[in-house]
Amino acid sequence: MPTPARRLFDALSPGSERNLLDTLREERVGGALLLVGTVVALLWANIAPASYTAVSDTVVGPAALHLDLTLATWATDGLLAIFFFVVGLELKREIVAGELRNPRTAVVPIVAAVGGMVVPAALYLAVNLTSPDGNARGWAVPTATDIAFAVSVLAIVGRSLPNALRAFLLTLAVVDDLLAIIVIGAVYTESVSALWLVVGAATVVVFALVIRRGWVSGWLLVPLGLVAWAAVHASGVHATIAGVALGLVVPATPEATRRALRLDALPQDSLAERWEHVWRPLSAGIAVPVFALFAAGVTLSAGTLATSFADPVAQGVALGLVVGKPLGILGATWLVARFTRAALAPGLGWPDVGAVGLLGGIGFTVSLLVGELAFGAGSPHDEHVVVAVLVASLVAAVLGGAALFQRDRHHAHVEPRASRDTDQTG
Repeated sequence: MPTPARRLFDALSPGSERNLLDTLREERVGGALLLVGTVVALLWANIAPASYTAVSDTVVGPAALHLDLTLATWATDGLLAIFFFVVGLELKREIVAGELRNPRTAVVPIVAAVGGMVVPAALYLAVNLTSPDGNARGWAVPTATDIAFAVSVLAIVGRSLPNALRAFLLTLAVVDDLLAIIVIGAVYTESVSALWLVVGAATVVVFALVIRRGWVSGWLLVPLGLVAWAAVHASGVHATIAGVALGLVVPATPEATRRALRLDALPQDSLAERWEHVWRPLSAGIAVPVFALFAAGVTLSAGTLATSFADPVAQGVALGLVVGKPLGILGATWLVARFTRAALAPGLGWPDVGAVGLLGGIGFTVSLLVGELAFGAGSPHDEHVVVAVLVASLVAAVLGGAALFQRDRHHAHVEPRASRDTDQTG
């Protein structure tokens, strides 16, 4: 009996369906709060720039522990570690019970994420390496997709889209974040203290062992997480890496959760799911909006916009997000279909994938973080990157939203008609 032809974006597994619904419920609110934080930052920086700068540069924290950091740095290094902890939990769930569990389904979002990273980076480098004023250091800025904003747009305009296509965007964004984390750790780390890095890694191992011994208590695990974060911060590696590492060691299957919690019966959910429900509101409701409050505050004027987009760095970032992202995602997905001879699932078309690719150009959170790491807060390029990311993400949201709205209308019209045809022939 011949093997059925493979379908891209076919029906989801139960674990993937649960992951999708959980994320969709939470990220809509997170995207709205992220937008609020951005608007407040822009208003504050333009109405009272001296006040905004003074608050951002206020130093708090113990100097003896080398944690006397500005509020802006605390938002970037501290609060974003919570965001990346949730990303680590999401990634663990995807690997264990989601689309990344099966190599046949995992290859599509992984290759698409790589394409969505390589093409924007190549466009950025093409602009900056051919310009006398270019700076190649920011090549990774346009390679990230913001989950919260992308999911928010998808939730607003894509109500009739197949769940598999929604899951593709979410899995793509999670893999995208993982690649960005690797880049942050490998490229934007200038010096590393091996001793502190070993201390951080050892603390993460202890964190994992404590969970597996059944000592799941906030009184023990939260201090261990803070020690791991502080050690990684002291090592010179960006502290958000600690958040991802901690998330990845949390049990993500009911069987492992039963052993960790010493339960008699098999639970319906995993410890990773439970903690994601606990920590996501803090991440989406506080950590990311506060980061946006301190990262997106630039003074906007006609002169600022003109100066920004005269900078090859800003040109490369904008081109990479608006053009490179959709080209990379669509092209990589087409290559998977071409060389594996897979077809899109019934009812889906390449315009659906292209619309998701356009939405992938919403960079924002991780793009702003990488821009700050690449050029340093307060540098001219850093301000230009912020303007470029904001404008390009807005353009990508509008273009992607419009394309998804058209595809949503198409699916809303086609599916009822297909159901009627089936009833008539049944």
